[in-house]
Amino acid sequence: MTNTQTTSGATVKLSVMMFLQFFVWGSWFVTLFLVLGKVNLGSIIADSYSTAPIAAIIAPLFLGLVADRFFSSEKVMAVLMLIGGALMLAVPGAIASGNGTLVFWLFMGHMLCYMPTLGLGNIIAFSNVPRDVFPKVRVWGTIGWIAAGLVAGFLGWSDSVNLFRMAGWAAVILGGFCFLLPNTPPPSAGQPVNMRALLMLDAFALLKRPPFLVFIVCSTLICIPLAYYYSNASAFLGNMGFEQAASAMSIGQMSEIIFMLLIPFFFRKLGVKNMILIGMGAWVLRYLLFAFGAPDQVAWMLFLGIALHGICYDFFFVTGFMFTDREAPKAVRGQAQSMLVFFTQGVGMLIGFRVAGAKLGPVAESTGDLSTAIAAGRSGGDLTFAQQLSQMFSVSMPESVSPDLLGKTSDLWKAYWMFPALMAAAIGVLFFATFWDKSKGEEKADS
Repeated sequence: MTNTQTTSGATVKLSVMMFLQFFVWGSWFVTLFLVLGKVNLGSIIADSYSTAPIAAIIAPLFLGLVADRFFSSEKVMAVLMLIGGALMLAVPGAIASGNGTLVFWLFMGHMLCYMPTLGLGNIIAFSNVPRDVFPKVRVWGTIGWIAAGLVAGFLGWSDSVNLFRMAGWAAVILGGFCFLLPNTPPPSAGQPVNMRALLMLDAFALLKRPPFLVFIVCSTLICIPLAYYYSNASAFLGNMGFEQAASAMSIGQMSEIIFMLLIPFFFRKLGVKNMILIGMGAWVLRYLLFAFGAPDQVAWMLFLGIALHGICYDFFFVTGFMFTDREAPKAVRGQAQSMLVFFTQGVGMLIGFRVAGAKLGPVAESTGDLSTAIAAGRSGGDLTFAQQLSQMFSVSMPESVSPDLLGKTSDLWKAYWMFPALMAAAIGVLFFATFWDKSKGEEKADS
């Protein structure tokens, strides 16, 4: 078999891996708010979303101590997915019993299994296909996330516990499939544990450089307002009359694919500072669209806010990864990327989910009442395939919904979204005033 055939076969398998991996996460995380609110477990929503950043903080330690040293990467990923899938499949039963504490710990266990697989998946991919092929593999992860939202919407599961069954079975299937992936020996097998690398101490030395310090601080801070979208957008869209929030939110991932392909061009033309500022500005615009679109349920403003996800995510996160890769000496690039994830997806998002949950207090009760009224006002019955598919773009408010309740809730949502908009704008101004990137795109010397 030629090298081309081998690479082609590995690319197909790795693309399937990426698709299923992000299908698992996208199946349940996007509309978790809707599901827990419907089953009267709203009190654990903020804690449940916090399981992702907590797991992101712990994942690098697991990878450094276990996955990188003792077992083949694909086998570790297989076991983690099988265990994580089983935990997710147990969630509907825990919800049926009304045991919110158990539900939370099942989510925590699942995410502690899931988060290390993000790094493992990249290790397996980079070890078996050329670097320039990786984007073609990784894009299937985004497609998997989109597919999860579309399937959830098509089946009418945006607020159903069936989402957890879908995620659990997808994880189990991926766990079995991982045994078919190319053998990827542990990259640090036989090497002594390097505590400096494990604790990212060499990467922390990069913070002595003022531009990189400003970048890390602002990246951490901006993740606080970012968490508002990830935790509460599905409930907001449901209150605004979106019939299938999960499918509608997949529009954001569709735009992400487009902008992902354009990132190299913009990176060369605009530079790091302008790219990140545009990303921060897109978050401000998204929240303003949500805030001012809420009082009258202006659908085009809400859809535009969703579609901005490509700029919001790619111009900020992807540019940040590229900047970090450029700034770090080759010997510590892995540490530097782990440190960036630690501060953004970990520390920043953890604080953000907590703040977003606390700020939701005034709107939470009104949101639940409005969701109940909307559900009661919609007729049931079987829908045709075309009708189910069209619900992705369907926004309607039943006539039976009280105008006073709708108006009160919409005003509360407007106030809610104004806070992260102002916060993101302030962080953008701070970044604009303090970040100076004097390099011309050259990589840092190994030193």
